[in-house]
Amino acid sequence: MHIDDLYQIFLRYPSVQTDSRKVKPGDIFFALKGPNFNGNLFAKNALEDGAAFAIIDEPVDDDERLILTKDVLTCLQDLAKYHREKFSIPFIGITGSNGKTTTKELVHAVLSSQFKTYTTEGNLNNHIGIPLTILKVKQDAEIAVVEMGANHLGEIAGYCQYAEPTHGIITNCGKAHLEGFGSEEGVRKGKGELYDFIRKNKGTIFAFDDYAYLHEMANGIQNIIWYGTENGNVTGNTNEHHSFLNVVFKNGFSLGNIQTQLVGNYNLPNVLCAVAVGKYFNISEEKIKAAIENYTPSNSRSQLIPYGTNKIILDAYNANPSSMKAAIENLAALPDKNKILIIGGMKELGAESEKEHQKIIDLIKSYSWENIVLVGKEFEPYKSEFTWFATSEEARDWYKQQHFEDCVILIKGSRGIALEKLLS
Repeated sequence: MHIDDLYQIFLRYPSVQTDSRKVKPGDIFFALKGPNFNGNLFAKNALEDGAAFAIIDEPVDDDERLILTKDVLTCLQDLAKYHREKFSIPFIGITGSNGKTTTKELVHAVLSSQFKTYTTEGNLNNHIGIPLTILKVKQDAEIAVVEMGANHLGEIAGYCQYAEPTHGIITNCGKAHLEGFGSEEGVRKGKGELYDFIRKNKGTIFAFDDYAYLHEMANGIQNIIWYGTENGNVTGNTNEHHSFLNVVFKNGFSLGNIQTQLVGNYNLPNVLCAVAVGKYFNISEEKIKAAIENYTPSNSRSQLIPYGTNKIILDAYNANPSSMKAAIENLAALPDKNKILIIGGMKELGAESEKEHQKIIDLIKSYSWENIVLVGKEFEPYKSEFTWFATSEEARDWYKQQHFEDCVILIKGSRGIALEKLLS
Protein backbone atom coordinates (compact mmCIF):
# COMPACT_ATOMS: atom_id res chain seq x y z
CA MET A 1 0.00 0.00 0.00
CA HIS A 2 1.29 3.45 -0.90
CA ILE A 3 1.89 5.92 1.96
CA ASP A 4 -0.80 8.24 0.51
CA ASP A 5 -3.40 5.51 0.86
CA LEU A 6 -2.26 4.57 4.35
CA TYR A 7 -2.46 8.21 5.37
CA GLN A 8 -6.08 8.39 4.22
CA ILE A 9 -6.81 5.43 6.49
CA PHE A 10 -4.96 7.21 9.33
CA LEU A 11 -7.11 10.31 8.85
CA ARG A 12 -10.20 8.13 9.38
CA TYR A 13 -8.65 6.23 12.30
CA PRO A 14 -6.10 8.62 13.84
CA SER A 15 -5.19 6.51 16.86
CA VAL A 16 -2.08 4.32 16.59
CA GLN A 17 -1.19 1.48 18.94
CA THR A 18 1.88 -0.76 19.08
CA ASP A 19 0.86 -2.86 22.09
CA SER A 20 -1.88 -5.35 21.26
CA ARG A 21 -2.89 -5.47 24.93
CA LYS A 22 -3.83 -1.80 24.84
CA VAL A 23 -5.80 -1.80 21.59
CA LYS A 24 -9.04 0.18 21.63
CA PRO A 25 -11.83 0.12 19.04
CA GLY A 26 -10.82 2.16 16.02
CA ASP A 27 -7.05 1.93 16.56
CA ILE A 28 -4.53 1.12 13.86
CA PHE A 29 -2.26 -1.58 15.26
CA PHE A 30 1.37 -1.60 14.11
CA ALA A 31 2.81 -5.09 14.61
CA LEU A 32 6.36 -4.22 15.59
CA LYS A 33 9.05 -6.82 16.09
CA GLY A 34 11.94 -6.96 18.51
CA PRO A 35 14.51 -9.43 19.86
CA ASN A 36 11.97 -10.92 22.25
CA PHE A 37 8.60 -10.26 20.62
CA ASN A 38 6.80 -10.40 17.29
CA GLY A 39 3.73 -8.20 16.95
CA ASN A 40 2.63 -10.07 13.85
CA LEU A 41 1.58 -12.94 16.10
CA PHE A 42 -0.95 -10.67 17.80
CA ALA A 43 -2.34 -8.86 14.76
CA LYS A 44 -5.51 -10.95 14.59
CA ASN A 45 -6.06 -10.52 18.31
CA ALA A 46 -5.82 -6.76 17.82
CA LEU A 47 -8.51 -6.90 15.13
CA GLU A 48 -10.71 -9.01 17.38
CA ASP A 49 -10.31 -6.40 20.10
CA GLY A 50 -11.57 -3.66 17.81
CA ALA A 51 -8.59 -2.43 15.82
CA ALA A 52 -9.72 -1.00 12.49
CA PHE A 53 -6.56 -2.18 10.72
CA ALA A 54 -3.30 -3.94 11.55
CA ILE A 55 -0.01 -3.19 9.79
CA ILE A 56 2.09 -6.36 9.44
CA ASP A 57 5.29 -7.46 7.70
CA GLU A 58 4.71 -11.21 7.87
CA PRO A 59 1.72 -12.93 6.20
CA VAL A 60 -0.91 -13.71 8.83
CA ASP A 61 -4.25 -14.13 7.08
CA ASP A 62 -6.18 -12.87 4.09
CA ASP A 63 -8.27 -10.46 6.17
CA GLU A 64 -8.52 -7.20 4.22
CA ARG A 65 -7.92 -5.28 7.45
CA LEU A 66 -4.40 -6.71 7.56
CA ILE A 67 -2.08 -4.44 5.59
CA LEU A 68 1.16 -6.14 4.58
CA THR A 69 4.26 -3.93 4.32
CA LYS A 70 7.99 -4.61 3.96
CA ASP A 71 8.86 -3.42 7.44
CA VAL A 72 6.39 -2.24 10.08
CA LEU A 73 8.80 0.08 11.90
CA THR A 74 9.84 1.83 8.69
CA CYS A 75 6.18 2.13 7.76
CA LEU A 76 5.41 3.75 11.12
CA GLN A 77 8.25 6.23 10.69
CA ASP A 78 7.26 7.00 7.08
CA LEU A 79 3.68 7.66 8.17
CA ALA A 80 4.93 9.98 10.90
CA LYS A 81 7.08 11.89 8.38
CA TYR A 82 4.15 12.18 5.98
CA HIS A 83 1.97 13.51 8.80
CA ARG A 84 4.69 15.91 10.00
CA GLU A 85 4.92 17.46 6.54
CA LYS A 86 1.27 18.51 6.75
CA PHE A 87 2.21 21.09 9.41
CA SER A 88 3.97 24.44 9.06
CA ILE A 89 4.07 25.07 12.81
CA PRO A 90 7.20 25.19 15.00
CA PHE A 91 8.51 21.75 15.96
CA ILE A 92 10.98 22.01 18.86
CA GLY A 93 13.42 19.12 19.21
CA ILE A 94 15.02 18.59 22.64
CA THR A 95 17.95 16.32 23.44
CA GLY A 96 20.81 16.18 25.92
CA SER A 97 22.54 13.96 28.45
CA ASN A 98 20.65 15.30 31.46
CA GLY A 99 17.51 17.32 32.03
CA LYS A 100 15.86 16.87 28.65
CA THR A 101 12.60 15.51 30.06
CA THR A 102 12.34 18.20 32.74
CA THR A 103 13.17 20.86 30.14
CA LYS A 104 10.57 19.38 27.80
CA GLU A 105 7.93 19.50 30.54
CA LEU A 106 8.78 23.08 31.51
CA VAL A 107 8.83 24.27 27.90
CA HIS A 108 5.53 22.51 27.27
CA ALA A 109 3.99 24.10 30.37
CA VAL A 110 5.06 27.57 29.25
CA LEU A 111 3.97 27.16 25.62
CA SER A 112 0.66 25.58 26.63
CA SER A 113 -0.23 28.71 28.57
CA GLN A 114 -0.86 30.42 25.23
CA PHE A 115 -0.71 27.88 22.39
CA LYS A 116 -2.24 24.51 21.60
CA THR A 117 0.90 22.49 22.21
CA TYR A 118 1.56 18.79 21.75
CA THR A 119 4.55 17.05 23.31
CA THR A 120 6.21 13.72 24.00
CA GLU A 121 4.33 11.72 26.59
CA GLY A 122 6.52 10.39 29.40
CA ASN A 123 9.82 9.24 27.94
CA LEU A 124 8.63 8.04 24.51
CA ASN A 125 11.75 9.55 22.99
CA ASN A 126 13.17 6.79 20.78
CA HIS A 127 12.74 5.43 17.24
CA ILE A 128 9.25 4.19 18.17
CA GLY A 129 8.15 6.85 20.64
CA ILE A 130 9.00 9.82 18.43
CA PRO A 131 6.86 8.65 15.47
CA LEU A 132 4.02 7.95 17.92
CA THR A 133 4.41 11.45 19.34
CA ILE A 134 4.25 13.00 15.87
CA LEU A 135 1.17 10.98 14.94
CA LYS A 136 -0.63 12.32 18.02
CA VAL A 137 -0.25 15.89 16.82
CA LYS A 138 -3.71 17.02 15.74
CA GLN A 139 -4.76 19.59 13.17
CA ASP A 140 -5.41 22.17 15.88
CA ALA A 141 -1.72 22.14 16.89
CA GLU A 142 0.12 25.45 17.08
CA ILE A 143 3.45 24.12 18.42
CA ALA A 144 4.93 20.66 19.00
CA VAL A 145 7.72 19.72 21.41
CA VAL A 146 9.56 16.47 20.69
CA GLU A 147 12.03 14.87 23.10
CA MET A 148 14.85 12.90 21.49
CA GLY A 149 16.85 10.31 23.43
CA ALA A 150 19.87 8.53 21.99
CA ASN A 151 22.63 6.14 23.05
CA HIS A 152 24.69 5.93 19.88
CA LEU A 153 25.74 7.97 16.86
CA GLY A 154 23.24 8.44 14.06
CA GLU A 155 20.10 8.18 16.17
CA ILE A 156 19.33 11.90 16.47
CA ALA A 157 20.04 12.37 12.76
CA GLY A 158 17.53 9.62 12.04
CA TYR A 159 14.88 11.19 14.26
CA CYS A 160 15.33 14.53 12.52
CA GLN A 161 14.44 12.95 9.18
CA TYR A 162 10.84 12.46 10.26
CA ALA A 163 10.46 14.99 13.12
CA GLU A 164 11.98 17.80 10.99
CA PRO A 165 12.56 20.18 13.93
CA THR A 166 12.47 23.90 13.19
CA HIS A 167 13.92 24.73 16.60
CA GLY A 168 16.41 22.82 18.72
CA ILE A 169 17.58 22.53 22.31
CA ILE A 170 20.59 20.55 23.56
CA THR A 171 20.39 20.76 27.35
CA ASN A 172 23.98 19.56 27.84
CA CYS A 173 26.47 16.90 26.81
CA GLY A 174 27.69 14.83 29.73
CA LYS A 175 28.89 11.35 30.55
CA ALA A 176 25.82 9.42 29.51
CA HIS A 177 25.58 6.28 27.34
CA LEU A 178 29.36 6.13 27.01
CA GLU A 179 29.03 2.47 26.07
CA GLY A 180 27.30 3.49 22.84
CA PHE A 181 28.91 6.88 22.16
CA GLY A 182 32.41 5.79 23.16
CA SER A 183 33.49 9.06 24.77
CA GLU A 184 32.29 12.53 25.78
CA GLU A 185 33.38 13.71 22.35
CA GLY A 186 31.14 11.00 20.88
CA VAL A 187 28.27 12.26 23.03
CA ARG A 188 28.73 15.78 21.67
CA LYS A 189 28.86 14.52 18.11
CA GLY A 190 25.71 12.43 18.62
CA LYS A 191 23.70 15.15 20.34
CA GLY A 192 25.11 17.66 17.85
CA GLU A 193 23.25 15.90 15.06
CA LEU A 194 20.27 18.02 16.14
CA TYR A 195 22.31 21.18 15.56
CA ASP A 196 23.47 19.77 12.22
CA PHE A 197 19.87 19.49 11.05
CA ILE A 198 18.97 22.94 12.37
CA ARG A 199 22.05 24.46 10.72
CA LYS A 200 21.28 22.85 7.37
CA ASN A 201 17.66 23.99 7.45
CA LYS A 202 18.34 27.48 8.83
CA GLY A 203 16.35 26.93 12.00
CA THR A 204 16.72 28.38 15.49
CA ILE A 205 18.34 26.98 18.63
CA PHE A 206 18.08 27.83 22.32
CA ALA A 207 21.43 27.25 24.07
CA PHE A 208 22.97 27.60 27.53
CA ASP A 209 25.67 30.25 27.22
CA ASP A 210 27.73 28.91 30.15
CA TYR A 211 28.76 25.76 28.24
CA ALA A 212 31.69 26.64 26.00
CA TYR A 213 31.24 23.42 24.04
CA LEU A 214 27.74 24.50 22.95
CA HIS A 215 29.28 27.63 21.42
CA GLU A 216 31.61 25.39 19.41
CA MET A 217 28.83 23.00 18.43
CA ALA A 218 26.57 25.89 17.39
CA ASN A 219 29.15 27.37 15.04
CA GLY A 220 27.50 28.30 11.74
CA ILE A 221 23.95 28.46 13.12
CA GLN A 222 22.65 31.96 12.48
CA ASN A 223 19.61 32.03 14.75
CA ILE A 224 20.61 31.46 18.39
CA ILE A 225 18.76 32.47 21.54
CA TRP A 226 21.23 32.31 24.43
CA TYR A 227 20.34 31.92 28.10
CA GLY A 228 22.81 31.73 30.98
CA THR A 229 23.98 32.88 34.36
CA GLU A 230 25.97 35.87 33.06
CA ASN A 231 25.34 36.38 29.34
CA GLY A 232 22.36 35.82 27.06
CA ASN A 233 18.90 36.99 26.10
CA VAL A 234 17.75 35.66 29.47
CA THR A 235 20.07 35.49 32.48
CA GLY A 236 19.53 34.43 36.06
CA ASN A 237 20.91 32.53 39.00
CA THR A 238 19.81 30.60 42.04
CA ASN A 239 18.70 31.96 45.38
CA GLU A 240 20.47 29.73 47.89
CA HIS A 241 17.98 30.38 50.70
CA HIS A 242 15.20 28.16 49.36
CA SER A 243 14.63 24.38 49.62
CA PHE A 244 13.13 24.42 46.15
CA LEU A 245 14.95 26.05 43.27
CA ASN A 246 14.30 29.79 43.27
CA VAL A 247 15.57 31.62 40.19
CA VAL A 248 16.46 35.30 40.40
CA PHE A 249 16.70 37.00 37.01
CA LYS A 250 19.20 39.65 35.98
CA ASN A 251 18.20 40.17 32.36
CA GLY A 252 15.37 39.33 30.00
CA PHE A 253 12.69 38.77 32.67
CA SER A 254 11.37 41.78 34.58
CA LEU A 255 9.27 40.02 37.23
CA GLY A 256 12.33 39.38 39.39
CA ASN A 257 12.17 35.73 40.36
CA ILE A 258 10.45 32.39 39.83
CA GLN A 259 9.81 30.01 42.72
CA THR A 260 9.80 26.48 41.31
CA GLN A 261 8.79 23.14 42.77
CA LEU A 262 12.02 21.59 41.54
CA VAL A 263 14.78 20.31 43.81
CA GLY A 264 18.38 20.96 42.82
CA ASN A 265 20.29 23.92 41.44
CA TYR A 266 21.18 21.71 38.48
CA ASN A 267 17.67 22.52 37.21
CA LEU A 268 18.60 26.18 36.74
CA PRO A 269 19.45 25.85 33.01
CA ASN A 270 16.16 24.02 32.44
CA VAL A 271 14.17 26.90 33.93
CA LEU A 272 16.18 29.55 32.08
CA CYS A 273 15.56 27.65 28.84
CA ALA A 274 11.80 27.54 29.40
CA VAL A 275 11.77 31.29 30.07
CA ALA A 276 13.85 31.99 26.96
CA VAL A 277 11.50 29.89 24.82
CA GLY A 278 8.46 31.64 26.27
CA LYS A 279 9.92 35.08 25.63
CA TYR A 280 10.89 34.09 22.08
CA PHE A 281 7.29 33.11 21.34
CA ASN A 282 5.97 36.36 22.88
CA ILE A 283 4.27 34.79 25.88
CA SER A 284 3.68 37.25 28.70
CA GLU A 285 5.99 37.08 31.69
CA GLU A 286 2.99 36.56 33.96
CA LYS A 287 2.00 33.43 32.05
CA ILE A 288 5.60 32.17 31.97
CA LYS A 289 6.02 32.65 35.71
CA ALA A 290 2.70 30.96 36.54
CA ALA A 291 3.38 28.01 34.23
CA ILE A 292 6.79 27.27 35.73
CA GLU A 293 5.72 27.83 39.33
CA ASN A 294 2.73 25.52 38.91
CA TYR A 295 4.78 22.72 37.35
CA THR A 296 5.16 19.76 39.71
CA PRO A 297 7.80 17.15 38.81
CA SER A 298 6.75 13.53 38.61
CA ASN A 299 8.06 10.17 37.39
CA SER A 300 10.81 10.08 40.05
CA ARG A 301 12.53 13.19 38.67
CA SER A 302 13.75 15.77 41.20
CA GLN A 303 10.74 15.15 43.43
CA LEU A 304 10.80 16.38 47.02
CA ILE A 305 8.58 14.04 49.02
CA PRO A 306 7.69 14.57 52.69
CA TYR A 307 8.07 11.20 54.45
CA GLY A 308 7.23 11.50 58.13
CA THR A 309 9.80 13.87 59.62
CA ASN A 310 12.10 13.21 56.67
CA LYS A 311 12.41 14.81 53.24
CA ILE A 312 13.14 12.51 50.33
CA ILE A 313 14.69 13.72 47.09
CA LEU A 314 13.51 11.07 44.66
CA ASP A 315 15.56 11.25 41.47
CA ALA A 316 15.54 7.58 40.53
CA TYR A 317 14.40 7.77 36.94
CA ASN A 318 17.92 7.73 35.54
CA ALA A 319 21.55 8.40 36.39
CA ASN A 320 24.88 8.95 34.71
CA PRO A 321 28.17 10.34 36.08
CA SER A 322 27.21 13.95 35.30
CA SER A 323 23.75 13.86 36.87
CA MET A 324 24.91 11.75 39.83
CA LYS A 325 27.69 14.25 40.63
CA ALA A 326 25.25 17.16 40.41
CA ALA A 327 22.71 15.46 42.69
CA ILE A 328 25.29 14.55 45.33
CA GLU A 329 26.81 18.02 45.32
CA ASN A 330 23.35 19.55 45.56
CA LEU A 331 22.51 17.46 48.63
CA ALA A 332 25.86 18.32 50.21
CA ALA A 333 25.13 22.03 49.76
CA LEU A 334 21.75 21.92 51.51
CA PRO A 335 21.70 23.46 55.01
CA ASP A 336 20.06 20.37 56.56
CA LYS A 337 22.19 18.51 59.11
CA ASN A 338 21.25 14.85 58.65
CA LYS A 339 21.86 13.77 55.06
CA ILE A 340 21.55 10.23 53.75
CA LEU A 341 22.70 8.94 50.36
CA ILE A 342 21.01 5.95 48.76
CA ILE A 343 22.46 5.63 45.28
CA GLY A 344 22.30 2.94 42.62
CA GLY A 345 24.71 1.86 39.93
CA MET A 346 25.00 3.75 36.65
CA LYS A 347 24.30 1.75 33.50
CA GLU A 348 25.59 1.88 29.90
CA LEU A 349 29.05 3.20 30.74
CA GLY A 350 30.93 0.40 29.02
CA ALA A 351 34.68 0.38 29.60
CA GLU A 352 34.40 3.59 31.63
CA SER A 353 32.08 2.06 34.25
CA GLU A 354 34.68 1.11 36.87
CA LYS A 355 36.48 4.45 36.64
CA GLU A 356 33.29 6.51 36.78
CA HIS A 357 31.92 4.62 39.79
CA GLN A 358 35.25 5.13 41.57
CA LYS A 359 34.94 8.88 40.93
CA ILE A 360 31.51 8.87 42.57
CA ILE A 361 32.94 7.02 45.57
CA ASP A 362 35.73 9.60 45.82
CA LEU A 363 33.15 12.39 45.66
CA ILE A 364 31.06 10.79 48.40
CA LYS A 365 34.10 10.51 50.65
CA SER A 366 34.79 14.23 50.32
CA TYR A 367 31.65 15.07 52.31
CA SER A 368 30.16 14.09 55.64
CA TRP A 369 26.97 11.98 55.63
CA GLU A 370 24.64 10.51 58.20
CA ASN A 371 24.49 7.28 56.21
CA ILE A 372 25.52 5.93 52.80
CA VAL A 373 23.85 3.04 50.98
CA LEU A 374 25.01 1.67 47.63
CA VAL A 375 22.83 -0.53 45.43
CA GLY A 376 23.68 -2.64 42.39
CA LYS A 377 26.55 -4.79 41.14
CA GLU A 378 28.41 -1.71 39.89
CA PHE A 379 29.06 -0.70 43.51
CA GLU A 380 29.82 -4.21 44.80
CA PRO A 381 33.61 -3.57 44.98
CA TYR A 382 32.92 -1.09 47.78
CA LYS A 383 30.65 -3.24 49.95
CA SER A 384 33.32 -3.61 52.63
CA GLU A 385 33.39 0.18 53.10
CA PHE A 386 29.68 0.99 52.84
CA THR A 387 26.28 -0.55 53.31
CA TRP A 388 25.65 -2.37 50.02
CA PHE A 389 22.75 -4.30 48.50
CA ALA A 390 22.62 -6.15 45.22
CA THR A 391 19.02 -5.15 44.45
CA SER A 392 16.52 -2.42 45.25
CA GLU A 393 14.30 -5.04 46.90
CA GLU A 394 17.04 -5.85 49.40
CA ALA A 395 17.61 -2.15 50.00
CA ARG A 396 13.87 -1.65 50.53
CA ASP A 397 13.76 -4.37 53.20
CA TRP A 398 16.66 -2.69 55.00
CA TYR A 399 15.13 0.76 54.64
CA LYS A 400 11.83 -0.30 56.18
CA GLN A 401 13.67 -1.43 59.30
CA GLN A 402 15.33 1.93 59.84
CA HIS A 403 13.97 4.74 61.98
CA PHE A 404 15.37 7.86 60.38
CA GLU A 405 14.16 11.17 61.80
CA ASP A 406 14.65 14.71 60.48
CA CYS A 407 16.80 13.54 57.58
CA VAL A 408 17.13 14.55 53.96
CA ILE A 409 17.49 11.41 51.85
CA LEU A 410 18.69 11.37 48.24
CA ILE A 411 17.49 8.33 46.28
CA LYS A 412 19.13 8.25 42.86
CA GLY A 413 20.13 5.55 40.40
CA SER A 414 19.78 4.33 36.85
CA ARG A 415 16.42 3.10 35.56
CA GLY A 416 17.60 -0.49 35.67
CA ILE A 417 18.10 -0.27 39.45
CA ALA A 418 14.51 0.95 40.09
CA LEU A 419 15.27 2.59 43.43
CA GLU A 420 11.76 4.04 43.62
CA LYS A 421 10.86 0.60 45.01
CA LEU A 422 12.25 1.74 48.35
CA LEU A 423 9.10 3.78 48.83
CA SER A 424 6.64 1.08 47.72
